[in-house]
Amino acid sequence: MTGIDVGRPFLPDNGLGRMIKKEFWQELAAHGERLAPARDEVFARFSERGGYPLAQVRRDVPWEHMADQLNDTVIQRVIQRDLRISERGGRRDVALLEEVFRLACRYAGQSPSLVLVAREAQRALQAPVTPERAEHYLDFLAGTLLLRLIKPLEIRLKRTRGFPRICLADHGLRASWLEEAIPLVPAQLSREPQLSTQAGHLAESVTGACLSTIGGLNLSHFPAREDVPEVDFVMTIGTHRLPMEVKYQRVVDPLRDTAALRRFIETEGNNAPFGLLVTQTAVTLDDPRIVALPLSTLMLLR
Repeated sequence: MTGIDVGRPFLPDNGLGRMIKKEFWQELAAHGERLAPARDEVFARFSERGGYPLAQVRRDVPWEHMADQLNDTVIQRVIQRDLRISERGGRRDVALLEEVFRLACRYAGQSPSLVLVAREAQRALQAPVTPERAEHYLDFLAGTLLLRLIKPLEIRLKRTRGFPRICLADHGLRASWLEEAIPLVPAQLSREPQLSTQAGHLAESVTGACLSTIGGLNLSHFPAREDVPEVDFVMTIGTHRLPMEVKYQRVVDPLRDTAALRRFIETEGNNAPFGLLVTQTAVTLDDPRIVALPLSTLMLLR
């Protein structure tokens, strides 16, 4: 980020093998604490405007004007130019593309059903929209740099029931498109507790977007089923799976908020040597199988 040095990315481009070692994540947590002043300043700027260089370099430009530029030069460029014409030469419905992207922003960090997305798009456009068409348009958007769809985990060649988790490529796009800013800085959230739930979803979106930049990483999520709790993200590296939960709240309960991780780790077929808990601030856990680190530190990976 302009004018602030947080060093090189902690994870080298060929570093997937290191991620399966608990010591790697413990070292990342310690690295974040050593860089705390610079890390927190960079994270505050990221929270305010997102990560697009355009938004950060021109910090002298008011956010309202910068949001218009992001809409015009990033979102509308993709929707109006890159996606408007299909591979077969036909025209896609621009209004539906815009509405599906709006819904993706609204449900960032979540896994809404395709029926829900289709129903809300149909209500907004006053035109029929099937779940299949909503899925196609989400896939179109996922093929761009606007968002990522994190698919449900497949175990033993059997896909777990569930829907993709929507992760925006950059939360600044959400703020510009919806004209709604949600802070991620803990101090700001403590002053605006009514935003905590939405900030939690946004933190999940940011986490997924960050992990999606790691080349070659097999990233999925584990939907809840019967008496088995949901796990926000699962990284599959070789024969091992690393579960990750995002608990972006002021106070973390060491038992309640790690229940899903512990259940996943203790299920023998998952082959999970340990788990990761992403939080607002540094926390200490008694369970040696779980490494906790703030979202601001996780982002030092890349």
